[in-house]
Amino acid sequence: MPVRTLFASTFYEADIGTPDLLDALEESCRLFAEEDGAGKAWSREHGYKGYTSYASLGDLPERDPAFYDLKKLLDKQVKAFAGACHFDLAKPLKLDSLWVNILKPGGTHSGHIHPHSIVSGTFYVAVPPGSGALKLEDPRLPMLMAAPGRTDDAPEYLRPFVYAEPAAGRVFLWESWLRHEVMPHAGKGERISISFNYR
Repeated sequence: MPVRTLFASTFYEADIGTPDLLDALEESCRLFAEEDGAGKAWSREHGYKGYTSYASLGDLPERDPAFYDLKKLLDKQVKAFAGACHFDLAKPLKLDSLWVNILKPGGTHSGHIHPHSIVSGTFYVAVPPGSGALKLEDPRLPMLMAAPGRTDDAPEYLRPFVYAEPAAGRVFLWESWLRHEVMPHAGKGERISISFNYR
């Protein structure tokens, strides 16, 4: 059939975490959650069910060796993703921000984008069963108007939403304009992830 697929949205998924790195990151994340008063206060004020260092700790790779090691891994993954996206870059993308998320059961994060960056992503440290997928939204959704729904057997690239399942040691990367949300954590225990932006 003379049908072409146009205007693709790119998404990258790789398993990059070693057991030693995951153990070190989990220990550090939990320590920050205990000691970071500003992060705990921000989480309470904004209704975040758990802890995030989003608005409090901006120097994690300089502060902690495990985060420094993670940054080196992420730099390589982001470089590969930028190449796959055929970005025309004068210089390599640079880590702009990186923060800890410890999500308690019942926690979620509503749909959003990451302004002022090019590539965003999440690295998963601890993922109890039922933690909740990352839900990605077709960016054309507000303009589909009278378009019908898709059949159950529609290929992934034609669906209005795609769900990416997290796992410990896995990294997801996407272009920062792609709207996404964290589905409710329906499991037991805390889900620990590290989110980041490159510009």
